[in-house]
Amino acid sequence: MSKYESEINRRRTFAIISHPDAGKTTLTEKFLLYGGAIAQAGQVKGKKNTRAATSDWMEIEKQRGISVTSSVMQFQYEGFCINILDTPGHQDFSEDTYRTLMAADSAVMVIDAAKGVEAQTRKLFKVCAMRDIPIFTFINKMDREARDPFELCEELEKELGLDTYAMNWPIGCGKEFKGVYDRQNRKVIHFTSNTNAKAATATEIEPDDPALADLIGQAKRDQLVDEIELLDGASCDFDMDRVRHGKLSPVFFGSALTNFGVEPFLEEFLRMTTAPLPRRAGDEVIDSFDDDFSAFVFKIQANMNKAHRDRIAFMRVCSGKFEADKEVYHIQGGKKIRLSRPQQLMAAEREIIEEAYAGDIIGVFDPGIFSIGDTLCAPGKKFTFDPIPTFAPEHFQRIRSIDTMKRKQFLKGVEQIAQEGAIQIFKTPYTGMEEVIVGVVGTLQFDVLEYRLRSEYNVELYKEGLPYEYLRWIVKEDEDAPALKEEDLLLPNDAKLVEDYKGNQLLLFASQWSIQWVQDRNKGLQLAEFGGARF
Repeated sequence: MSKYESEINRRRTFAIISHPDAGKTTLTEKFLLYGGAIAQAGQVKGKKNTRAATSDWMEIEKQRGISVTSSVMQFQYEGFCINILDTPGHQDFSEDTYRTLMAADSAVMVIDAAKGVEAQTRKLFKVCAMRDIPIFTFINKMDREARDPFELCEELEKELGLDTYAMNWPIGCGKEFKGVYDRQNRKVIHFTSNTNAKAATATEIEPDDPALADLIGQAKRDQLVDEIELLDGASCDFDMDRVRHGKLSPVFFGSALTNFGVEPFLEEFLRMTTAPLPRRAGDEVIDSFDDDFSAFVFKIQANMNKAHRDRIAFMRVCSGKFEADKEVYHIQGGKKIRLSRPQQLMAAEREIIEEAYAGDIIGVFDPGIFSIGDTLCAPGKKFTFDPIPTFAPEHFQRIRSIDTMKRKQFLKGVEQIAQEGAIQIFKTPYTGMEEVIVGVVGTLQFDVLEYRLRSEYNVELYKEGLPYEYLRWIVKEDEDAPALKEEDLLLPNDAKLVEDYKGNQLLLFASQWSIQWVQDRNKGLQLAEFGGARF
């Protein structure tokens, strides 16, 4: 095998998804700890002097103890090169998570052992299922009082409609959490260390070894023997092919906070996952091992470095090898460009790199030419990766700068944040941009917008809530057809014609009834629920 092939083969790119507070960011920190990428794990919540989590780099994330934007981290572990995409768990930032899942080859779903499957977990799981990617489940917080493990597995199967296979089994919970039984190797892993920043000390012992009763107590040993027997008799067979297609989820139990079960999970996960997967570009399938470079933009982030007011485009390398300063073709821009100073990121910290391979996530400086979903490939190639869907916002506000002298900063800030995909901006056709209508998936995004405009652009906002709840894209059969005017359409009082910053025309509605009313009275008008692609 050539060095080129072995470099791609050792790549693993996965997203970590969960409901808020299930411990997703804490688990990410512990992976980085094991990979030697950080010397001490930062708790997500805590006192003012507790260090913030590595993946939470925005000031508002550190203040509130939540992730509001996906972050990207790369580290090495036992010969593997691992790219982790840590996503926001809060549903108000779910669109960022959906886009990030497009860049991942598998997903780790973190479940709170006391709460089980929660609303946001269901939503995120559906996106994984649509992508047909492997889903690995880590049932976290076993160091606290937890629900019955059989009950948790049953709920996973019922709620998410997939089979589960317990790779390990917990011994106790809360203060009585003693370790796990490894079903593959048929050994008990007993944890004896509980230090927060260092790896847990583990002792392996056979389940029929008399010394096990001394370690965990006779009652727990007898219970474990009964549960193993029940598991072996009742669970479905382990089928790697079903795992690869997201039909069977391997389940692991542990505690990210105390490190119990985290390293065994990471090792098994790496053993079961594959090298970077091929990607679809219309009718073409682009293989990861193709010699020619290709990538797509899945995220844009402005002002990661306040001193430089920069804008970074995050790209997933899909095939070939990327080399700094090599010429690539930007499909949507229709021209060749050089990607200078490419970076690999550890949340907000960066390192300039000279090369990257299929599966890697790289950040490149964006002078304003990239959009989410753009394709880059080797010169001479002309294909476009399947587009990333845009989800319709459900909450709308009219905003403007309180200080009219800061109109320029206001427009620049709103447009840059919109290009990141965190918000969508609209205006009334044939008018200026003194006032902007902002649409978001969740209301917390309004707080983040206001915070960022104040801290990054020095703009104070006037905000006014709008009654709209639904948005539909107007489908144009003929690209050259003139833009519609409001008088061209029959609209009720609770509907409004707007356009986005790319010039696409849309309709805002206050109710489902209005959508139907408009379609009934405007023959030939086609409305779409998603912009860009459909799943």
